[in-house]
Amino acid sequence: MRAPLISGDGPLARVRPIAVFVVVIGIFAAGVLVGGVLGAALLGVLVVGVGVLLATTWSVLSVNERLLRVLVLGILVAVAIAQLR
Repeated sequence: MRAPLISGDGPLARVRPIAVFVVVIGIFAAGVLVGGVLGAALLGVLVVGVGVLLATTWSVLSVNERLLRVLVLGILVAVAIAQLR
């Protein structure tokens, strides 16, 4: 639980993974429960965050890890779009 989220000495290296997990679950739950445009916006924040992390770590990921992360990103986008309906 104390391993760095991202290797190196950048700002994310000092963030505890459990804290990130709790924040992401909180934002996701709020986005799904609130619904509508506000819920889609909250989920959009997660989409952007996941996309930035995916782009940043793309070169060090294996093919399977890339596939899984792109799948998660796609599901998150689908849920965000569903909140608009």
